[in-house]
Amino acid sequence: MRTYAGHSSAKKSNELYRRNLAKGQTGLSVAFDLPTQTGYDPDHELARGEVGKVGVPVSHIGDMRTLFDQIPLGGANTSMTINATAMWLLSLYVTVAQEQAEAEGTDWQEIVGRLAGTTQNDIIKEYLSRGTYVFPPGPSLRLITDMVAYTVQNVPKWNPINICSYHLQEVGATPVQEVAYAMCTAIAVLDAVKDSGQVPEEKFGDVVQRISFFVNAGVRFIEEMCKMRAFTQLWDEITRDRYGIDNPKHRRFRYGVQVNSLGLTEAQPENNVQRIVLEMLAVSLSRNARARAIQLPAWNEALGLPRPWDQQWALRMQQVLAYETDLLEYEDLFDGSPVIEAKVNAILDGAREEIDRVQAMGGAVAAVESGYMKTQMVGSLADHRRKIEAGQQVIVGVNKFDTTEPSPLQAEGAKAIETVDPIAEQEAVEAIKAWRSGREAAVVEDALRGLRDAAKTDANLMEATIVCAKAGVTTGEWSQALREVFGEYRAPTGVSGASATGEAGAELGKARERVKATGEELGQRLRMLVGKPGLDGHSNGAEQIAVRARDTGFEVVYQGIRLTAAQIVSAAVQEGVHVVGLSILSGSHLDAVPAVVEGLRAAGAGDIPVVVGGIIPPDDAEVLTAKGVARVFTPKDYEMTQIMNEIVDVIREANDLP
Repeated sequence: MRTYAGHSSAKKSNELYRRNLAKGQTGLSVAFDLPTQTGYDPDHELARGEVGKVGVPVSHIGDMRTLFDQIPLGGANTSMTINATAMWLLSLYVTVAQEQAEAEGTDWQEIVGRLAGTTQNDIIKEYLSRGTYVFPPGPSLRLITDMVAYTVQNVPKWNPINICSYHLQEVGATPVQEVAYAMCTAIAVLDAVKDSGQVPEEKFGDVVQRISFFVNAGVRFIEEMCKMRAFTQLWDEITRDRYGIDNPKHRRFRYGVQVNSLGLTEAQPENNVQRIVLEMLAVSLSRNARARAIQLPAWNEALGLPRPWDQQWALRMQQVLAYETDLLEYEDLFDGSPVIEAKVNAILDGAREEIDRVQAMGGAVAAVESGYMKTQMVGSLADHRRKIEAGQQVIVGVNKFDTTEPSPLQAEGAKAIETVDPIAEQEAVEAIKAWRSGREAAVVEDALRGLRDAAKTDANLMEATIVCAKAGVTTGEWSQALREVFGEYRAPTGVSGASATGEAGAELGKARERVKATGEELGQRLRMLVGKPGLDGHSNGAEQIAVRARDTGFEVVYQGIRLTAAQIVSAAVQEGVHVVGLSILSGSHLDAVPAVVEGLRAAGAGDIPVVVGGIIPPDDAEVLTAKGVARVFTPKDYEMTQIMNEIVDVIREANDLP
């Protein structure tokens, strides 16, 4: 039983973890901030406004010591949501465990051998959804392979990878796609480990049993439960037939779950409580396909960062199910049901077909590089959005039953969510500079040189990374050393091949006419730049806006994620756009958005209006409007064709058109 937590600083997050454990939480689930996830130190330009926002900043071994102060790692179970820099964070974790053992006078190898937990470490889904990748797919898979080989030999209770279909569902995957693409990722990892020769054939069963999964559970909970039964059957089939794993325990499908966060609504957010409970049932009802670990979001996550009380409520939901109901006392309730069997078989048949298609392309890495899987996700989400807008998919409180009484849960206004003190970033910047000045520079450089040299060979990089951790290397320095060897990567956006097919013709047609007419009045086709400033990699909102803008007749400039304000301004000026649309879900909007507005003014392009969309509290929206933002859209603005109409209004206002 976990809650996903971490923010502001290692010290504040440590206090939060110890409070949560005291309330009955049985494992830790660490959220890292975006600079840590993408390999930047707090004082990097791209980290501005992002430090401590969506997780805890961990910049070096000192931060990791603080994060787990008074939490004995030998007896903990820790899940770390970390991917591109997973090797680095695991090395810091292992090093702190060694230090704790030495401080107690115990055998550090014994303590490390007892370490239990998970590094998410699924880079394939980062190219498709969350966007916190750093390196190209090939080198990224090499880092995962090295971690799998190292942990099997040295940290045998650790799950080195947590293959995440969770994020695929959040960017539009159907149950079939979610199962298929997760299995394709698992095949890519297992094939890479086998081909590396680092694990003897007789120990390959140990590799398979340490592969875990992280799954999304949506509100269609019968379908979701059938999906989990399909997952379980297919994993058993693949590990037995493709890899010859005879031991049934090695083939067990081991998964944790977080229910669907992006399915939570800003409108009538109290309804999210029942959504969360129903989604939890999907992964606990079927005993033969039951989650091993569950973490639940809070009811108000569509509004902002949840408070400790909100997280406590989510934990209590699990405890009521586990300790008050009789759900866990019976054998599987669905064995023998023809309805369930038919749905499971339908998902299995579709998943096998899609797996074969991806394998024929050369596997998951090739399907990422070609843009195939990303295009499938963007198109699937566009279809889902169309159904919501057309009323075919009912969202209570959003597109139906939208009248409501004032909510006492939000009576506090802006105080109804947790806010990160802006001083946290300043303190982190000052702290990283002090850390660098207090190290032995020669030791640091030797460690980084060793890492770069090892990266140019086929050596396992865990040992060189642990040396870096002990030397006091920073997160940004470790990542930069590997960037110099591996290069960086910008994944396909999937936008060019997707379309909102089947859109309600009348409204879309009216929007097209307005876009066309306004362009004719201005003497050129309307152009819109869609930008993702900072490190927020949740790009599905930006992608859907880009698709809908193109479908309504805009010429769209979309360059993907992780852009500086200067890059966005430069593109807007060079392309001569009529409007800039920014998308931010990480909470960095008060820093990132004004930087673009001010940059446009400084470039002599202050007449280009800026609109922004994201999880933006009302008070923050007022601040952005006062600083020159023309419109602020939040999750309650779900009708994208209406958003397009408002953007046309903005363009007309900016150009003094009636």
